[in-house]
Amino acid sequence: MAVENAYPPFNFIDDETGEAAGWDYEVLAEICARLHCAPQYIETSWDGMIAAVANGAYDMAADGIAYSSERAALVDFSDAYADVWQRILVRLDEDRFASAEEFVEGDYVFGVLVASTEYIAAADLVGEERIMVYDSTEAAAGSLVAGDVDAVIFDELAGYGYTGIHADQTKVLEDIVTVEKLGFIFPHDSELLEPINRALATMKADGSLEAITDRWFGRDAA
Repeated sequence: MAVENAYPPFNFIDDETGEAAGWDYEVLAEICARLHCAPQYIETSWDGMIAAVANGAYDMAADGIAYSSERAALVDFSDAYADVWQRILVRLDEDRFASAEEFVEGDYVFGVLVASTEYIAAADLVGEERIMVYDSTEAAAGSLVAGDVDAVIFDELAGYGYTGIHADQTKVLEDIVTVEKLGFIFPHDSELLEPINRALATMKADGSLEAITDRWFGRDAA
């Protein structure tokens, strides 16, 4: 199972314990308990993760991955475990714009994760010339706080992990940029897809997926 370990609260390294933690680990542990499997996690960068799964380097990947038709041509997606909204993160003292429309009308720059649906959304809004690309959303959020970019597009679930880190320095605009579905990804025709979908369905039915999601995100996204 490929993970990034740089996408809180989905997956990250806990600063206090030095151990891997997050929603992905807890959900996948429960899935494997139900399927009698033993997960082996491999840390890898986001850039290239989808291609590596497509090529069979990993059996699956978990990283808050949004469905798109382009990605579905490369890999198979599990049933969606969450619906998420892409939102705009800005500095707490931002007063030059208060909406996506005002951002577009200005000469402002987005920071986004490389090879992400957030990049696509930003390009649709302002064009590629007004985008700075980062290897992780955490790096983009740090760049925002440093003043290198004017806003960051993020998916709402993971994004609140960054607003927690920078709670006294950032805020989220009300605008919803897009709505997306998240799932795990697999090489085409993987034998894991059907049983993992079955386990996800039982977790949704018995409330365990909702409980885990609420612990990590503060609300049910499933």
